[in-house]
Amino acid sequence: MVTGDYRVAMGSEPNSPEDLDTLRVAGSPVWLRALPVVMLFVLIAAQAFTPGDVELGAYYAAVPPLAALGFGAPGTATMSTTVLVVMQMPVIGAGSLALSDSGAVALIGALSVVIAGVRRRYHGRLVRVSTVAEAAQLAVLAPLPTAVGPVSCAALYRAAQRGTLVGGDLYDVRAGPYGVRALVADVQGHGLAAVGTVAGLLGAFREAVLDVPDLGQVAARLERRLTVDGAAAEDGDSELFATALLLEFPVGRAEVRLACCGHPPPLLVRDGRAREIAADPAPPLGMCLLGLPGPTVVTELLLPGDMLLAYTDGVTEARDTTGVFYPLVDRLVARLKDGMAATPRAVVNGVWEDLAAYAGAVGDDVAMLALAPR
Repeated sequence: MVTGDYRVAMGSEPNSPEDLDTLRVAGSPVWLRALPVVMLFVLIAAQAFTPGDVELGAYYAAVPPLAALGFGAPGTATMSTTVLVVMQMPVIGAGSLALSDSGAVALIGALSVVIAGVRRRYHGRLVRVSTVAEAAQLAVLAPLPTAVGPVSCAALYRAAQRGTLVGGDLYDVRAGPYGVRALVADVQGHGLAAVGTVAGLLGAFREAVLDVPDLGQVAARLERRLTVDGAAAEDGDSELFATALLLEFPVGRAEVRLACCGHPPPLLVRDGRAREIAADPAPPLGMCLLGLPGPTVVTELLLPGDMLLAYTDGVTEARDTTGVFYPLVDRLVARLKDGMAATPRAVVNGVWEDLAAYAGAVGDDVAMLALAPR
């Protein structure tokens, strides 16, 4: 997360099942629908082994409310009717209940049917709203293909705010006339409040990929977008900031160019080792009004089998129970030595699994993007 203070960075996938489940509103689980049926049979069996002068029939009143939790109005009405029929069967031993007891159970059953109908109605609305929210968020941070042009790629995103697919981190990979370009950024704030800024930066990046030849000028386009959005903010907060890392794989060249705007530099994974690429970091995006210079584009030569790992500070600022920051480079190298494949998908998944085991609950948005020229 980027705060309002200037910081120079120190060195799910959204379409994954576990991410989508945070938005989807599931139907009632099987065990919840089975619970009233099981309870009914348990009461019948218990009544059969209970002395005749002990009545358990009043406990049948708990069955209709349980049914309302797992069924709609028709299912709850069926369960309520079944309970009333069972209570009147002398062979079960509950037939001696007073008429007032049966009336009370009937009233509880009727109320349970109403509650089940209302619950199902609002559940349907929640499903529709959640479906629209999922589609909107995936439109902002679209799933990446396994390859963009000659570059294999894999990404992982975990939002700090539960139930969202998009927060304050973003990434994208696009092919254009000047090669394959990638963006990883971390905007001010996180959660749904940052989605508008994320969408603006992604739109500016996707346009610049097509018609801006210089990577430094792509950063300038993002700077302009952030400045304009900040000036137009309805809440009067014109100080929007974002750290950003831009990568470019030129056509026909075994190299990568990068421009760093206050963002952690990427890691170069080569022959089982990992190191940060030396970058010349500029201030974060959103500080052009201060007259600070833009980023310097740095070029790094690549060898066959090389891979780049870009990430946001949610990775390196995660801490264990003793307060020690996550040592990304050391832990990544250790996992590579333990046999983890040096492929984009294996690396982002492996780092996330290791990060979750190291820090437990991660309190910030986390984004990772692995790129491997083919």
